Amino acid sequence: MKNKFKFNRMELSGSLGDLGTLLPLGIGMILINGLNPMGVFFAVGLFYIFSGLYFGVTCPVEPMKVIAAYAIATGVTAVQIQASGLLISVLLLFIGLTGLMTFIGSIIPKPVVRGVQLSTGVLLISKGAGLMMGSSAFQRLHPSAETDFVFQNLGPVPLGLIIGIGLAVLTLFLIDNRRLPAAIIVVGSGFVLGLIMGGAKGLQDLQPGFYVPGILPYGFPKEVDFAFALVVMTLPQIPMTLGNAVMANADLSLQYFPQSGRKVSYRALCISMGLANMGSFFVGGMPMCHGAGGLASRYRFGARTAGSNLIIGVFFLAIAVFLGGSALSLVSLIPSPVLGVLLVFAGGQLALTLLDITTRKDLFTAILVLGITIASNLSAGFIAGICVAHLFRWKKLKI
Repeated sequence: MKNKFKFNRMELSGSLGDLGTLLPLGIGMILINGLNPMGVFFAVGLFYIFSGLYFGVTCPVEPMKVIAAYAIATGVTAVQIQASGLLISVLLLFIGLTGLMTFIGSIIPKPVVRGVQLSTGVLLISKGAGLMMGSSAFQRLHPSAETDFVFQNLGPVPLGLIIGIGLAVLTLFLIDNRRLPAAIIVVGSGFVLGLIMGGAKGLQDLQPGFYVPGILPYGFPKEVDFAFALVVMTLPQIPMTLGNAVMANADLSLQYFPQSGRKVSYRALCISMGLANMGSFFVGGMPMCHGAGGLASRYRFGARTAGSNLIIGVFFLAIAVFLGGSALSLVSLIPSPVLGVLLVFAGGQLALTLLDITTRKDLFTAILVLGITIASNLSAGFIAGICVAHLFRWKKLKI
């Protein structure tokens, strides 16, 4: 028990590692698609806590990126997001409980997994840089990159870029510092900057109390909602979830925790995400997964045990229960460049898993996955990588 749950500065620092993905996409679906902050943060908090208690090692929680990106870009309704979450929950439970995921994993070559990790890492770095420069899709939804800042630029240079570069340099100096853990300093500094630069007015919107999430707050989706969600959100999400949140995550967890990470199996990850999304559907939360990028970030910033899950899980559960919908005003105080710094370092850590690739064919396969992902999406890169990796098993093919 002592080894599974530690509560110290490093675990606190690591617990903040995947906020760079969680907050921009979560807040985007709250503002654009009408999800209730109470349901979103309540479901996130429970998912953190229960996944930590079961797996016994640090475990990430992130929005399902294909669903979230499509929802924010097109403005689909909250009911349609809920429909996609329920559908993917049923599919993941079926794949996990029947053992189908074990079979799928057996036919996916290692270079494809490395390609998924490399692609996810590069995408995280790109999105992180976008958050620092004020050019991310999330920030373009507003008239200014940081709506609460009293000014946006320092001369011709965006203020967010200056903040991002400064905090990135600070992170480089503190990344392995146990007395001043990097993520605590970065997020703490960002929170203070948010207050100083005008975000304090948002604290006036906080409404402390005791709140309980409603059941099916948007109503039960209709047949047309399920049909729409299946085609445009759920099916495109499945390959990315299996490649990144199941295979790449399980592989990375075993690298980080050769002994204690054995419970992080393909089957367990599918069932964990299936149950979490079933619960999230009923309380009005968002579709969630265990992204490999979040694990890389949590580990790089110091998380080594499930204590990090309990720390951040209790935080999200507390702000949901005691602040309700007004919790959005609190988490919005963290400037986007701060989240961008976390994403850049998470992406770099994840991309470096490529270093154990030794043959030309394997390296080409991983890079091909990256190239197709950038040109199209991760699902397409994942499928193309599988095909090419199996072709390369024919010895007459050279590269």
